[in-house]
Amino acid sequence: MKSLGLIEIPSVAAAVTALDTMCKTADVEFVTWERKLGGRLVTVVVQGDVSAVTQAVESAVEKALLKPAAYAVIANPHEEVWRMVEISASRMKRKLEETEKKAADSIAVKEC
Repeated sequence: MKSLGLIEIPSVAAAVTALDTMCKTADVEFVTWERKLGGRLVTVVVQGDVSAVTQAVESAVEKALLKPAAYAVIANPHEEVWRMVEISASRMKRKLEETEKKAADSIAVKEC
């Protein structure tokens, strides 16, 4: 059964290390992240089997650089929850594509 794991933590650095811990601890996959308050509060979302997500989130909370503001495991999320997560993931993907396009355009200009 697919489930979601979320950890909300202060600072981007703490979020990246929490994600690293989750991915190294269990068989979970990064889905998306959200930064609020200028990156002072970051939510990382992973997915996988319930047991793997639970293990990953608990490990990240235990080893976190900073105390998490919140964390949760949602077993078998409702389709509307998945839709919300997919909207976030598509927004993240769009920003990444824009950044890659700007970088490619910058390289093309320098080559001329």
